Amino acid sequence: MNSVLEQAASASNAQEAAYTMKDFKSDQEVRWCPGCGDYAILSQMQKMLPSLGIAKEKVVFVSGIGCSSRFPYYMDTFGFHSIHGRAPALATGLKIARPDLSIWIITGDGDGLSIGGNHLIHILRRNIDVNILLFNNEIYGLTKGQYSPTSAPGLVTKSTPLGSLDSPFNPLSLALGAQGSFVARTMDRDLKHLQETLRRAAAHKGCSFVEIYQNCIVFNDGVFDEFTDKSRRPDSSVYLEHGKPLVFGADRQQGISFDGHNPRVISLANGKYSIDDVAVFDEHDQSMAFALAQMDAQPELPRAFGILHASARSCYEDQVQAQIDAAVRKQGPGDLRSMLFSGDSWEVRR
Repeated sequence: MNSVLEQAASASNAQEAAYTMKDFKSDQEVRWCPGCGDYAILSQMQKMLPSLGIAKEKVVFVSGIGCSSRFPYYMDTFGFHSIHGRAPALATGLKIARPDLSIWIITGDGDGLSIGGNHLIHILRRNIDVNILLFNNEIYGLTKGQYSPTSAPGLVTKSTPLGSLDSPFNPLSLALGAQGSFVARTMDRDLKHLQETLRRAAAHKGCSFVEIYQNCIVFNDGVFDEFTDKSRRPDSSVYLEHGKPLVFGADRQQGISFDGHNPRVISLANGKYSIDDVAVFDEHDQSMAFALAQMDAQPELPRAFGILHASARSCYEDQVQAQIDAAVRKQGPGDLRSMLFSGDSWEVRR
């Protein structure tokens, strides 16, 4: 029996080495609107996965409801298209039962932050070793254009004809507040950055959360143009690199410094400040991550992209297994039949 398993493992390993992007494309027709940002995310995922060296039968995509949640159909791996907002719950159970699997949760700003918000914060605080991709287009796309938990105040939609009154969620701040051990942001139109962020998320031991700016070309087109347009991106975005100064701008002459915990922009062009006055980014510093995430609310500050926070802490499924192992050592392996027929019992006769 062992030799059969070893042969199967050897064959699997040989196949892994030969994987290409094409191997992760399913035979299903991709049915997103032409020009949707989801295509870019799907493509970069299919390009990235072969580099991980993981057998396809050990990769699982779990989704909820929404345009993004069609993702599992388009991946030639195992997948589960679940119910609205409940992908984290299913993924938690799957990871505990099969910790050897590489599990990806695909969700959106509606599915993940509205009906699924409670499930999202708990999978983050438990630090289940799964990867969460939250496609954020600041709108409900599948149900035809209602406002979402990330929509900007004043946004006119079918469900807010006079403009939204809600204060939107900041997904990064939410993930950090839930003690997320890996929190990042990327965008659909920066393909190199997107692919590298996915690779970093996959390599993280623990729950990785990646917010992806994704353009809904039909119901909220251009909402992220300030950051995705190549000509405007350098002055509106700061890319985070661990151990590197927080500089940005087309001429790299602007930097971020901190007045206490408050970030501010300084100019390196007029001689008043130098590179030594610019803050050096530390992805292990959670307080810095919070401050950078909060820049979203200040239009005079750039928006942060990259790995905001990465830290090592124990994973929930490992702790569960440790409890089971300890119980077995103390009490011996369980016997379901003995348990069912132990103690008080009775017989029901017709």
